[in-house]
Amino acid sequence: MNQGLKTVIYPVSDLAKAKALFGKLLGIEPYVDQPYYVGFRIGDQEIGLDPNGHKQGMTGYWHVDDIRAYLQTLVEAGAEVLQDVRNVGEGRLIATVKDSDENLIGLLQPS
Repeated sequence: MNQGLKTVIYPVSDLAKAKALFGKLLGIEPYVDQPYYVGFRIGDQEIGLDPNGHKQGMTGYWHVDDIRAYLQTLVEAGAEVLQDVRNVGEGRLIATVKDSDENLIGLLQPS
C-alpha cells in the first residue's frame, strides 16, 4: 500500500482573501477554484483552502491506494470511524477516523 501525507487543508473564514494570500505565497494560480474549495498543487503536494474546514477539524489527508483497506486496518488497530468513505467528486474518495487520543486522521484515495 502506497501512502503519504500529500494534502494539507487550511480552514479559512474568508476564501477570497485566503486565495489571494496563498496565490502570492505559492506564486501560482489555483487548479481548483470553487466556492467550497480552492486547491493549489506544487508537484505532488496539494495545499487546500476550505471555508467549511473549521467545522470539520481536518488539516491533512494521507493519500492511499486502497482507502477501504486502510480504513479497515486503522479500525482493527483501534481507530473510530468518524466519516465513512465518501466520494467528494470525480471519483476522489475520503474518510476520517479518530485515534485513541482524539487525533483526526484523514484518508484520501485520488481518482
